[in-house]
Amino acid sequence: MFDANITIVVIGLLLLMVFAGIHVAVALGVTAMAGLYLVFKGDISLLTFMVGSTGYEAIRAYVFAVVPLFMLMGEFISRSGAAADLYNSINKNLSRIPGRLAHATVLGNALFAFVTGTSLASATAFTAIAYPEMKRHGYNRGFALGSIAGSACLGMLIPPSLFMVVWGILTEQSIGILFIAGVIPGFLLAGLMLFYIFMVSMVTPSIVGGRSDLSTSDGIQEPMESDEKPQSQLVSFIGLFGVIFGVLGGIWVGWFTPTEGAAIGAVLGLILGICKGMRWPEIYEAVLAVAKTSVPIMVLLFAAQLYARVLALAGVGTAVQNFFIGTGLDPWQILAVMVIIWFVMGMLIDSVSIMLLTVPIFAPIAVALGYDPVAFALIGILAIEAGILTPPFGLLVYAVKAVSPDKDVTLMQIFIGSTPYWIMLMLVMIAIANVPEIATWLPSVVR
Repeated sequence: MFDANITIVVIGLLLLMVFAGIHVAVALGVTAMAGLYLVFKGDISLLTFMVGSTGYEAIRAYVFAVVPLFMLMGEFISRSGAAADLYNSINKNLSRIPGRLAHATVLGNALFAFVTGTSLASATAFTAIAYPEMKRHGYNRGFALGSIAGSACLGMLIPPSLFMVVWGILTEQSIGILFIAGVIPGFLLAGLMLFYIFMVSMVTPSIVGGRSDLSTSDGIQEPMESDEKPQSQLVSFIGLFGVIFGVLGGIWVGWFTPTEGAAIGAVLGLILGICKGMRWPEIYEAVLAVAKTSVPIMVLLFAAQLYARVLALAGVGTAVQNFFIGTGLDPWQILAVMVIIWFVMGMLIDSVSIMLLTVPIFAPIAVALGYDPVAFALIGILAIEAGILTPPFGLLVYAVKAVSPDKDVTLMQIFIGSTPYWIMLMLVMIAIANVPEIATWLPSVVR
């Protein structure tokens, strides 16, 4: 039954703590326990039982192993140098295409997304790999870094996506189905990016250092040289595509579950890393880096599940759903309100935290409004990802700025350069909202 007083406490206190700068996991946990205290009318024994049972049930679930295992797979492959090999190889094969370095960045991010699962990993990797070459060939700095930040968004749409894993856990949807649903939208988005770069390169060649991408300051044509041997690049390609088809293909055809696929991917990533020269110190650092990243995510997921139980006990989800439906707004207008909320939150906090705060409330509303849950998942992921490109606090742009070797470039230059990619995210999101089959067709065929 709906309780207005508890609703005010659990929503108002959470917002107050988040905007005060308190970590989202702490804010969720404290707010949830305050709500439980009110729900159980001060009965501490019931409160501690609910916290303990939620912690046990939330973290012990088999599916939760997907998060650290996919992250470990991506970390091994990222540290192996395969991303640099991938970029250099693609770049060589696009030698006469205007804007080839930017094209190589988008294609490299699209393929690298199949093994990383996070946009931040792609952004930091390709800022270090691609930007120095773009700068050397006279690319506009804002355009270059904007293309890196914008194309890194493919990491959250093309499987295996950390967003899809978290969304599937929160909504109890099939993670494998969400992975399949992201393929067509992911390549559609990548296609739009490539088309944009090609058109800009043709209309304004100076923005990419001249039509050939090979002109230097003295006008001499200078082909890019790679320090990597062809054998090393071949190992990287075989390894990357082996991981992609072995892991994702196995999940899609039903040979193993996403959790089992993540474990196999981690092993394959380790083998590739060893073949590329990784040794015990690098392996240890990769495992430690994943532990430092995944443990906070697990704590967040536990706190979010506890908070979701409070919302259910207080009837908040049903009340919010009835409120939205009672406004008389059309479904697309309610969806637009959700997207605006995601944009605003994306300027302030990280993407996983946004999902934990909003998805348990928004997903049931979307289903009640008649939206397909798979299509809505892709709409939500695109909107949240667009949020971390949105000024003034787009976290993905800040990450690119932080790792950029060019310290003279400003945040505003990167934001301006990434704006066309933000628009492309919106176009794909609108397309899925109007034609859900873009997201649902491939899962229906595979099933």
